[in-house]
Amino acid sequence: MARLPTHSGGIGMSARRLVLWRHGRTSWNAQARFQGQEDIPLDEVGQDQVRRAAQTLAGLNPSHIIASDLGRAYATGQALADLVDLEVVPDPDLRETYSGVWQGMTKDEIMAAYPQDYTEWGGNSNLRPGGGETRLEVADRVIRGIERGLENVPAGGTLVVASHGGALRAGLGRLLALEPVQWSALGVLSNAQWSVLIELDDATPRHAGLSWRLQEYNAGSLPEPAIGDDK
Repeated sequence: MARLPTHSGGIGMSARRLVLWRHGRTSWNAQARFQGQEDIPLDEVGQDQVRRAAQTLAGLNPSHIIASDLGRAYATGQALADLVDLEVVPDPDLRETYSGVWQGMTKDEIMAAYPQDYTEWGGNSNLRPGGGETRLEVADRVIRGIERGLENVPAGGTLVVASHGGALRAGLGRLLALEPVQWSALGVLSNAQWSVLIELDDATPRHAGLSWRLQEYNAGSLPEPAIGDDK
């Protein structure tokens, strides 16, 4: 399988790559039912999704794979690990948002029972959905998990993180140094899709402490090397 170059858009070849990969579909996803930290497995569609996605992601020649310890995310990471002969390292800090009493409820049921909380949740990172975790708390632990994973990734290497939609969006917002109120501007990450970030090296101008550049979002294909006029 062809390997993608480890540099793009003026970023040095020593830069590390971070791939944030959402798990494949589950039966609860298909029912628009909140999963949170309930351990719902991939359904047949989800299993097929991650097998096909793994064949593409193998082209990035990953160095390490970490995953939420919930079965749907771990199985997603394992689909790639089987192709590239790597171990999946489970990390509970990569779990989805704990959503308390909302877990197991459909979107319509939540809107009917908790209309104000559901409406405010989109823009309020301090709100506890169903009495669970705030987005800020989720971002904190997801970043801890990613940082642990990066400790083992060499210059020019790629870390694949198999996790969950809400958790990855919170982590991505933090990695891009966005204000929490802006995180909702990032669209929902689809099942088995991924986002790719490139670490900024010492030769790349940094702003507001930014250490990562978003290269692809909600993607189903590999990023192409590009030369931009705006750096």
